[in-house]
Amino acid sequence: MKRALFWLAVLAGCAGPAPETAQGLRDSKALIGATSRYDAARFKGPWLVRDSFGDGVAQVALVETTKGPAFQLCTQVGCGDGGTLWLAQKQGQGRYALSRPDGSTRTLWVLWVDEGFRTAVVGNPAGDFGWILDRSASGGADRIAAAREILDFNGYDTDQLRIRQ
Repeated sequence: MKRALFWLAVLAGCAGPAPETAQGLRDSKALIGATSRYDAARFKGPWLVRDSFGDGVAQVALVETTKGPAFQLCTQVGCGDGGTLWLAQKQGQGRYALSRPDGSTRTLWVLWVDEGFRTAVVGNPAGDFGWILDRSASGGADRIAAAREILDFNGYDTDQLRIRQ
């Protein structure tokens, strides 16, 4: 019996560490930062989700509510389903802490926006979501390509992106 326990202990010592599993859609060791170009007044209004990581969100809008700014997330274009309002508390330049009425929370960082505020990239350090947003449903291939590079630069696995048509 002692011999069996000895060999079990030896075998257990030979086991290597468990492989590190990814948390979210980005490498948590990669640097990430919100853009200094962010301007809330220019960012307001509807944005279509052109590429995402399959979370079902089709449209995002920064809107004003009686409780202050909020992001409206919709599963279909036009927010015909009413959408979900996430109240937005500014945490810094292009960074928000979002909270839903049910108490769930998420951070949202604007990682990049083009000079004309036509295309944007949003995500967060946790890497639990990421979207390429655009003001129109088509066009701007050069901006969409740049947005994909921004996601990659910020540690996102762009092979998991799902293009919306």
